[in-house]
Amino acid sequence: MAYPAGPENWEPGPKRRPAAPEPAALAAALLEEAVRLDREGRAAEAGERYRAIIGGSAQPDATFAEALRRLGVIHHRRNEPAAARDLCTRSFDVATALKNDRLAAEALNALAGFEMERGALDSAAEIYGRALALSGMSHEVRGRIEQNLGILANIHGDHAGALVHYSRALEACRGAGDERGAAYAYHNLGMVSADQQQWDQAEEYFQKSLQLADVLHDLRLRGLCLLNRAEVQLALQRYEQALRSAEEALGIFNELDLQLAKADAYKMLGMIFRETGRPALAESRLKTAVELAVATGAVLSEAEATRELALLCQMMGRNRDALALLTSSHRLFGQLHARVDLGDVAAKVEELETTYLAVVRDWGQSIESADSYTFGHCERVATHALAVGNELGLDDVDRTTIRIGAYLHDLGKVKVPHEILNKPGPLTPAEFEIVKNHPVWGLDLLAGIELPWDIKPIIRSHHERYDGSGYPDGLKGDAIPLAAQIICVVDVYDALTTTRSYRPSMTKEVAVATMEDCRHWWRPDVYQAFLRSI
Repeated sequence: MAYPAGPENWEPGPKRRPAAPEPAALAAALLEEAVRLDREGRAAEAGERYRAIIGGSAQPDATFAEALRRLGVIHHRRNEPAAARDLCTRSFDVATALKNDRLAAEALNALAGFEMERGALDSAAEIYGRALALSGMSHEVRGRIEQNLGILANIHGDHAGALVHYSRALEACRGAGDERGAAYAYHNLGMVSADQQQWDQAEEYFQKSLQLADVLHDLRLRGLCLLNRAEVQLALQRYEQALRSAEEALGIFNELDLQLAKADAYKMLGMIFRETGRPALAESRLKTAVELAVATGAVLSEAEATRELALLCQMMGRNRDALALLTSSHRLFGQLHARVDLGDVAAKVEELETTYLAVVRDWGQSIESADSYTFGHCERVATHALAVGNELGLDDVDRTTIRIGAYLHDLGKVKVPHEILNKPGPLTPAEFEIVKNHPVWGLDLLAGIELPWDIKPIIRSHHERYDGSGYPDGLKGDAIPLAAQIICVVDVYDALTTTRSYRPSMTKEVAVATMEDCRHWWRPDVYQAFLRSI
C-alpha cells in the first residue's frame, strides 16, 4: 500500500548549497571593483576595497601585491609619502618573492614616480631603469615606464628625448591593446608638442586622447585633455573654444575634488579673461588659482599663477604690483630650482626675467612720459651702462642688476612737482633740494618689495660722487656701490648729449670734454671703462 507523501513521514535528504567562491576569486573580484572605483575618482571607496584584500589575505599572492601598490598610490595622491613608499616597497618585496617580474616592475615604477615628484631625479632614473629591465615582454608595463621616462626628460627640458619616450610608450600600449595607456601617451605627446609650440600637432594629439578618454569613461583624463587643449586654443587665439574647454575642465575637477587641477584650471581661465580684455574677471580667477595652489602646497602652480597675475598688473599699468608679484614668483621658482622640482625651471626663470625687464622698462618709460625731453633716457642709460659693464668684465647677474637699476634709477621723480621737472631755466636752490630727494623717494616706492637683484643701492646712490660731493648721503670713494657709479657716469653723459628744457644737446666730443673737467666725480677705472665704451 502506498503512503501519502506528507511532511509528517517524509525525510528529505541534505540540502545542496552552491559552492562558496574561492578566496582568491573573491579577492580578484574585489580588486576589479576597486580599480573601477579608483578610475572613476572614488578613491576613498577604492581604498576600502584594497584594504579588505590586504587584510583578508591568508597567503600573499599577486592580487595582494597589486592591492598594496594601488593603495600606496592613493596615499601618494593624499600627500602621505611615508605610507605610500612603505606600501609600494612591500608590493615589490611580495612580487619578488613570487618571482612575478611584471608586478615587481609595476612597484618599482610607482616608487620611481615618488622619487621624481620629490625632486630626486637621479634616484628616479635609476629605479625606472630597473623597472624597465624587469618589464620584459609586458608591453603594458613597458608603456607606463616609458611614459614616466618621458616626464623625466621633460623635467630636464629635453623635449626631443621626451618625444622619443612618449612615442615608445604609445607603441608599447598599442602592442598590449592598452587603450588607457595609449590615451595617456597621446595626452603626453600633446603636452610636449605644446611645449615646442607645435600647436596643430598638439591639438591633434589632445583630440585623440579625448576620444579614448570618453570611450574609457576616464573623467580625470578628459579634464586634463580639455585643460591642456585650452592652452593650445588660447595660443591660436580661439578664445571662445579655449573658454569652453577650461570651464568644462574646471567642472570635472570640481566634481572629482582635484584641488591642484582646479588651481591650474582657474589659472587658464584668468589667462583667457586677461587676453580678451576682461581684467576684473582675470584678476579674480588668477587670485583663486594662487590660493588653491598655496592650499595644496603646489609651489610650481603657485609660481606660474603669480607670474600670470603679474602680467595682468603690467597690462593694467599697475607696475609696482607687477614687480612685487614677479619678485614673489621668482622666489618660488628659486625654491623649485633648489629642489630640482617638476618643470624645466631654468627656462621658466629665464622667461620670468624677460618679463621683469619688460615691466621695469614700462615703469621707467611711464615716469619719463611726464617730460618729453627725457623720453627714452632710461633705455639709453641701460644700454650705455651695459657697455661699461662689459668693459669692466661684469658677470651676467651684475649686468642684469645694472640693467634693471638703470630702468628704475629715476623712479622717485614721480614725486617731483611737474613744474620743477619741466622748468625751462635753472632751478632755484630750494627747487634743487626737492629734486635731490628723488633717490630716497624711489626707494619708498619699492618699500616691501625684496627684489632678486640688488638694485636699491643703485636707486639711492646714483647721484653720489667719488669725491664726496654728491647726494643724498655724501658717500665718498669705494663706499659708493660700483653699479651706482656706472649709472652715474652714463646718466651724466646722456643728460649732456640730449636736448633738455633748459639747454640744447651737446655733441659727443663736447660732452666728453665737459665730463673730463669733472672726472674726479667717478672712480678712475669706471671712468676709463666709460670712455672705452663710447
